[in-house]
Amino acid sequence: MGKSRARRFKPGVFDPTLPVRQSNGLGEQENSETPSLQAEELLQKLQSPSPEVREFACASISKLVQQKKVIPSFLQRDAVRCLGPLLLDPCLTVRETAAGALRNLSTCGGFDVCDDMVSRDVMTPLVALLRECTTGLDVNMESAMKSKDVAKNYVEDIANQALNVLWNVCESSSKALCVFNKENCVDIVLQCLSKFQTNTDMAISAAYCLQTVTEDNQDLLNSIDDASLQMLEPVMLASATNMDIWLLQTVVAGSVWNLRERIAASVQADSITAILRIIAEVLSVDAGQYILQMKEVGTKQLSAATVEHESEEATAILDPSVSEEDEMMDGFSKQKKITDISDLIPAANYEIRQATSLLVAQKTALEMVVNMCCSDDPSDDEWEELSSSDESDLGLEKSLNDGGGQLLSPLCLSDEVHTALLNHFIPKKVFEKTRFPNSCAVKVCQEDPAWKPLIPKLYTVQYRALTCLNNILSVFDMESLGGASALQELAQHLSEIVFTQSDVLNQDEFLEAASSAVRAVLQIMASKGIPQCMMPEQIMNLCEACVQSKNTSARVNAVSILGITGSVLAKTNNTSDTLKAIGSFLLAIAANDASLVVSGGAMDALFDVFADGDESEKAAMEISLLQELRKIQPVFKTKIRKDGRDKYNMDQLCVLDNVKTNLRRFLSYLESVEKKHRS
Repeated sequence: MGKSRARRFKPGVFDPTLPVRQSNGLGEQENSETPSLQAEELLQKLQSPSPEVREFACASISKLVQQKKVIPSFLQRDAVRCLGPLLLDPCLTVRETAAGALRNLSTCGGFDVCDDMVSRDVMTPLVALLRECTTGLDVNMESAMKSKDVAKNYVEDIANQALNVLWNVCESSSKALCVFNKENCVDIVLQCLSKFQTNTDMAISAAYCLQTVTEDNQDLLNSIDDASLQMLEPVMLASATNMDIWLLQTVVAGSVWNLRERIAASVQADSITAILRIIAEVLSVDAGQYILQMKEVGTKQLSAATVEHESEEATAILDPSVSEEDEMMDGFSKQKKITDISDLIPAANYEIRQATSLLVAQKTALEMVVNMCCSDDPSDDEWEELSSSDESDLGLEKSLNDGGGQLLSPLCLSDEVHTALLNHFIPKKVFEKTRFPNSCAVKVCQEDPAWKPLIPKLYTVQYRALTCLNNILSVFDMESLGGASALQELAQHLSEIVFTQSDVLNQDEFLEAASSAVRAVLQIMASKGIPQCMMPEQIMNLCEACVQSKNTSARVNAVSILGITGSVLAKTNNTSDTLKAIGSFLLAIAANDASLVVSGGAMDALFDVFADGDESEKAAMEISLLQELRKIQPVFKTKIRKDGRDKYNMDQLCVLDNVKTNLRRFLSYLESVEKKHRS
């Protein structure tokens, strides 16, 4: 369990941030109603002969299911089978709101709800809808609408919502993926993606869907031909005029990476270079500075809008001859619309969107690098589903930047990928992203509710970079990363992040990411005999924080870090007191942690720390290691027998069985140590 682990990321469901069309003035549901009554009434309204009522019901359901607690009320009343036929409703606005309701249901409900939606046959109307949409993507559908003042292409908006549903269910359900393959839905997705120049929103949804379905889907990969791959080239080569395009290109690059085995060998190196070029460009942007720039632009827009508003108010006072008919717009008074300043400054939303797209693109790019630097060998650790500036960092940055020596070339990476990662300075760019977010940018976002949602995205980029750093260390040799001095600087940098910063947004996720990076650095330094700059007391503090975390991976990292640290100290004189502290700490985890994987990891670490050496023997005797492990042994065996098959997969059970075997052997060794000390 002590080996370095590599984390993989899978494309996940996106945030349910797409706005839902509002109802046509038919009122809202009373908050006092129970979810069951609300669900019953709204599902009945779906059968109304009035398209306005059906649209209102769909929009209301879309809003309600964003509260996870109400989802069961709708599922119990077969909401999916009620909403499914409305995807093909004669009224286009009903189609859009029905697709939006299913989108939010699939996004907010998670994997189980998506699987349930597929079981209730959501795929049949969904695929039929998307096929209809693709035949009308190049047609102006405004003439089909009764409202003369509607200036939008409903077909593309419907397709956008439907693509999100398709993406979510294919991510969660193997049945949905089988239908996707059988119905050749990839052609639909590629056609929507090809419209990126006129509808970036729809193209981004299509790109996410494509990235998801090309992940570990050999049946689909076998059906991909050169023509399909060529449809992705214009997106990859497009000029990135805004951050939305960069996000689109990053996600498409992820799809091309998934499809790399279908790319002709003669152009594979060029394709990998194109992927890494996009990643490098995205990671080169300083997100904190970009947010500050966008916020300044938004503030100027607000000031200009306020001046315009005051001017319009003055004009209205001087010229009150406004007819009653002109005063009413879409059911709201003109005066009310003018008074709402936000209606006059759509550019502010644009700035927030651009900043958001950048942060999501950087997160996606880092996750791609994580996967590129990940061995396909089974990990022996349990993984949970999950993502400051200093002049002293410059030496390490230069080392990472200049590290162009021979590569370790592990089996999980090709020479082309190794070369491209270094040629585009990816290790250096990842290192830069491990710093805490720009404090000025965080402060600016905190002071404005509209910008506040960017804060967790800023931190997620850092967390992904720390995880990425862990994987990079597992596939590059020491010389490629700048040698022993660079690793020591890296360890010092991580020390400053872990031990001097307390302003962390998500403690569990931060501890998982940071401890994985610390573990990787300490392990490679220990294997190369490089002196470690982290004090044992610091490491103990980090591990104490990790074992309090609900995140299993953070706790696994903690015991591994202690195993690495203790095994190094065991070879050094006058360290028995520190070894006693480490041993007692690991014993407590082995005996008390709720996860057998963590308990097993703690025992594995004890084997490493106390396997040999005078200092470790002395410490083992003083903490009664033999007697304590004898108490743990039968409990550990019983837990494996009772809980193993229900809670752990076969790989984990094999590792736990090895720990059980090694524990028996280790107890025999400790018995010989006690006999030696008694004689």
